[in-house]
Amino acid sequence: MNTGFEPPNPALAPRVWAVGALTRAVAGALESRFNPVAVRGEISGFTRAASGHGYFSLKDDAGQLRCAMFRRAAGLLNFSPRDGDQVEVRGRLTVYEPRGDLQLVVESMQRAGQGALFEQFLRLKARLEAEGLFDAARKRPLPAWPRGIGLVTSLGAAALHDVLTALARRAPHVPVLLAPAAVQGASAPAELRAALQKLYLLALDGQAPEADFVQDHGAPPIDVILLVRGGGSIEDLWAFNDEQLARTIAASPVPVIVGVGHETDFSIADFVADLRAPTPTAAAELVSLPREQALRDLQARHERLHRALRRRLDAEAQRLDWLQGRLARPADVLAAERLRLDRLDTRLGHARALRLERERARLTRLAERLPRTLPAPIAAERVRLAHLADRLPSAVARQLGAAHERLARAGLRLSLLDPQLVLERGYAWLEDAGGRPVTRAAQTAPGQALAATLADGKVDLSVVRPRSR
Repeated sequence: MNTGFEPPNPALAPRVWAVGALTRAVAGALESRFNPVAVRGEISGFTRAASGHGYFSLKDDAGQLRCAMFRRAAGLLNFSPRDGDQVEVRGRLTVYEPRGDLQLVVESMQRAGQGALFEQFLRLKARLEAEGLFDAARKRPLPAWPRGIGLVTSLGAAALHDVLTALARRAPHVPVLLAPAAVQGASAPAELRAALQKLYLLALDGQAPEADFVQDHGAPPIDVILLVRGGGSIEDLWAFNDEQLARTIAASPVPVIVGVGHETDFSIADFVADLRAPTPTAAAELVSLPREQALRDLQARHERLHRALRRRLDAEAQRLDWLQGRLARPADVLAAERLRLDRLDTRLGHARALRLERERARLTRLAERLPRTLPAPIAAERVRLAHLADRLPSAVARQLGAAHERLARAGLRLSLLDPQLVLERGYAWLEDAGGRPVTRAAQTAPGQALAATLADGKVDLSVVRPRSR
């Protein structure tokens, strides 16, 4: 009887696997079939563990794949992965055996399309570097106290708010001139170059077209320019890798600071600028000393200037007192000069007598040394010496008389300078209440008390009406 039941054929029965053995077998088949593998997708659920490993999923419209990126590979990244980033990864496809999940162990990651763009970036960087556009020697120092700051960025960029907030906090007294331009897209390089050129005209000539400018505090002289925008992908920042923009930055008449993206983002504009800032806010801080520090520096300079002025005034006051003392006592100076002339006269008389006595003694000694009977030439010389000895007193007397006469003339000229003689001729010496000499009518005022020194005393006076010639 056929019951409809047929026993299973042992040859067709499936193999019974242990779970671990099956997952290992599947993992081996995947690794031998697909690896190494490259995958493009959108990052989702990115987390970084305390160990440094990163875990996330790659997804697109049709599927999702779990990924793990261990610390060594994560440390080689030149950007910070974020949810929503389109990336290309390379790695090994495997099975995570404890859960039986399909998993991609990522060994490298770059933004989608970054490979070709990055190669363009490296080629342009090498060419401009060979031309010397990145040389440190052409980098200019930033002005310590800029009179005005030029700013190039988009009106809708968060970087604009960050920069203006930092400048308003640190240096609200510094005017800012904004030249707006697109910072992303196909038109961005041309707009950035045009905005920079407008600021260059203002920096060079103090003149710039009013259109397309948003001004704060009028049109200031531009001493430094900020070129900024926030972070983004390499595609978002690609406008700042434009060759013509780099050459425009290099031609700037004033220092240019570029603050583009995050600290890990680099562009050609960063290398050619006079200074690279890690963020737009940092760019603003580099050109603006805090207002409090500026006030402290100004106060310190004021105090140093005040101390120096006081020292100078004290020195000049002492010098004036000394000169006034000399001017107020000319008789003392005259007496001192007379006393000096008397001493010189006494010394001259003593010197004359001593010299005469020495010459007489010398002639006497010479005469005693001569024999009584001398040849004719010697006898004639003796007669001449005797004649000179007779003439010596009269010659010395004449010289002394001439010296006395010069001394007398000098004494007469000195005596003519005696203020007392001037007072004897009817003149008077005027002083104000502080003892200062009054030599001009403009130094007086109605009702001012004066003292007049005459030949025989002093008279107190009061000014009725000053009159000038």
